[in-house]
Amino acid sequence: MTATQTIRLTVNGRAYERMVEVRMTLADFLREELHLTGTHLGCEHGICGACTILFNGDAVRSCLLLAVQADGATLMTVEGLAQGEALHPLQRAFHETHALQCGFCTPGFLMTAYAFLRDTSNPSEAQVREAISGNICRCTGYAPIIQAILQVSRSSS
Repeated sequence: MTATQTIRLTVNGRAYERMVEVRMTLADFLREELHLTGTHLGCEHGICGACTILFNGDAVRSCLLLAVQADGATLMTVEGLAQGEALHPLQRAFHETHALQCGFCTPGFLMTAYAFLRDTSNPSEAQVREAISGNICRCTGYAPIIQAILQVSRSSS
């Protein structure tokens, strides 16, 4: 018999209550139970950053948390960035600078960059490099990602 627990949380501004297996990861919960498939699973060891979301405002690896740990939490996934059909400035900048190539790592980078820019005004290129150093991309060489983040930081200052 598998142990379950009821959790209540808010994701992208919407309240949810679900019964979950206590061993289900938060990433799997978001993808399988809430159908928010923008949160990608790469390494499932917290190394690649593809599953990064905001957990009570902090950028975290959702593959390293259990869904039951999110009981009472407020989460934001990449689906929460856009306002309807209007892309968030980071999403537009990633598109404009070709920072998304295959797109697998993009949600994690977007969420990491969102939290970083919220907390850091007018960052230097070195600060951006440090901020995204925990996310892995195998396609872009990082230059367009850095360019996109700097572009947004300059336009919002």
